[in-house]
Amino acid sequence: MCRNIKTLYNFDPPATEDEIQAAALQFVRKLSGYNSPSKANEEAFHLAIDEVAQAARKLMDSLVTNAEPRNREIELQRARARNAQRFGSN
Repeated sequence: MCRNIKTLYNFDPPATEDEIQAAALQFVRKLSGYNSPSKANEEAFHLAIDEVAQAARKLMDSLVTNAEPRNREIELQRARARNAQRFGSN
């Protein structure tokens, strides 16, 4: 799957509509193979982005968990530490 799509569920603060839209865009780009579609495919491309974003929002709104929400800053620090270990720090 596309490495640019990040986990959006169970964060404090919750995912924004912009984050969901960006994930939908990345997903549609991955499926279609287009970074930006031709004029002939532009309408279908943007419709697909909107539909994927709606499905993602519906999914996130219906999921339940007993886990504490994750903190974005802590998760960012963990990701940086993993990257430093994997690629070395400069």
